[in-house]
Amino acid sequence: MRRLWPTTVRARATVGAGLVVAAALALASFALLGLLEANLLRNAENDARRQAETVAQLAATGRLGRARPPGRTVEFVQVVSADGRVLFSSPNLIGVPAFPPAPPETPGTRMHTWRIRPVDGDHRQRVVQVVTQTPDGPATVYAGASLRDADAADDTTTAALVIGMPLLLATVVLVTWRVTGHALRPVEAIRAEVAEISDRDLHRRVPVPATRDEVARLAETMNATLDRLEASGIRQRQFIADASHELRSPITVLRTQLEVALAVRDPELWPELIGGALEDIERLQRLAADLLLLARIDAAQPVPAVPLDLGALVREVLEERLGDRVPVRVDLAAEVEVTAGALWLGRVVTNLVDNAQRYAVRGVDVTLRTTGGGGGAVPRTAVLEVVDDGPGIPGADRERVFERFTRLDDSRSRDHGGAGLGLAIARDLSTHHGGTLTAEDCAGGARLVLRLPLTRRS
Repeated sequence: MRRLWPTTVRARATVGAGLVVAAALALASFALLGLLEANLLRNAENDARRQAETVAQLAATGRLGRARPPGRTVEFVQVVSADGRVLFSSPNLIGVPAFPPAPPETPGTRMHTWRIRPVDGDHRQRVVQVVTQTPDGPATVYAGASLRDADAADDTTTAALVIGMPLLLATVVLVTWRVTGHALRPVEAIRAEVAEISDRDLHRRVPVPATRDEVARLAETMNATLDRLEASGIRQRQFIADASHELRSPITVLRTQLEVALAVRDPELWPELIGGALEDIERLQRLAADLLLLARIDAAQPVPAVPLDLGALVREVLEERLGDRVPVRVDLAAEVEVTAGALWLGRVVTNLVDNAQRYAVRGVDVTLRTTGGGGGAVPRTAVLEVVDDGPGIPGADRERVFERFTRLDDSRSRDHGGAGLGLAIARDLSTHHGGTLTAEDCAGGARLVLRLPLTRRS
């Protein structure tokens, strides 16, 4: 059965529409013929009944001889006595035996209607039977109305339906086929274009029809997806290029130091050369760890988030730090609870403090507070500020510092030991936790502000 069912959307839509319309037309045809037949039969029966009642009144008063021939709509009239004698008949029934009585009456009725075979011609008759009391005893009046008009109307209507319904069905099928084909033509164009786009052709876009309908929105969504894929590919290639450049420099220095250590035969110089090599190895380890973390963030790996005290986490991270170049002053609000991963959020705090320590002159201030709430529309938010008194961040570079492998000239150069990934990692982790990390105005130095939503209490 599935093999017989069409496989394309266009064919399925056409077949479905054809079947539905065919069923609807069939039901409408039967209903129309039934209503037409019932209406014509009822009219014929009413005409015969009126004629029979008129003749019955004349018979009841003994004036049956004054009965007139039936009108145009009534085919014949016959009056039969209780013993089966024909008391009166219309001219077309002269010499015709008396009609047989109708089926047994339902108690309380005096009138019956039924059909008989044609009396004159090839058309059916609708016969009405009325029982009346005459001066000579009971008599039965039969009045028959021809169903010639009903049969003609039925034949004409049936012929019109037999010819018109297939034409109407064919028109519906043809229109559905053409309309669905026209509607699906942009979809096929989109499919063909997407099929030709490879990982090296992400700059291509699908055509957007001017219809402003669902297909146009599909094309716009597809183009937006291609925009994101292209931007992701560009970032990935740039990341690979920057990572290769960052790795090449310490590897080259490490190789040079090892070659020098191998060439120099003076044992007194070996500790200095080996110490420099170890520093470069540590730098490589840190860079490799940062690159691995960025890869995990880009892969959107789930974070095991749990409610935790942000103030306690910040205090724990600061207490574990050893050998800070300048003191870190803290002002932490109590009972600031956020939902996050302790390890990754601790890395955010570490990177922010490391960045501030690298450029601070006399000290670093870490402040934790909350904003929002109080019945207003603004949700409650935890705000962690890390402020240093260093050279600061120019306004034009406050977004650029969060890009990967970004170093600002002079004060924020490679000589300070950073690979330009600390703030990028901190922002990515903040976003991963539903927060934001920005560089904001500060009277002196740099001011980095982390905002995280507070844990909702049920």
